[in-house]
Amino acid sequence: MATSYTLSEQKVLKKIGTKIRGFRNDIELSQEEFARKCDLDRTYISDVERGERNVSILNLIKIAKSLKVSPAELLEI
Repeated sequence: MATSYTLSEQKVLKKIGTKIRGFRNDIELSQEEFARKCDLDRTYISDVERGERNVSILNLIKIAKSLKVSPAELLEI
């Protein structure tokens, strides 16, 4: 990770990323297709799903809309 996060922060980011990956897999989209749908870069989605990126609120909303879930559902950990 480029930014240093505490162990508990890393766990939170990984849980959110895993949840996003699960929803994406449920709708059977590749990272590339999903990134296009979110209007984000594929590498950004990859970083988020691996818990290596602290996703911004605005991007979390884009991701949630593309998954057809609420942002709150993505943050339930």
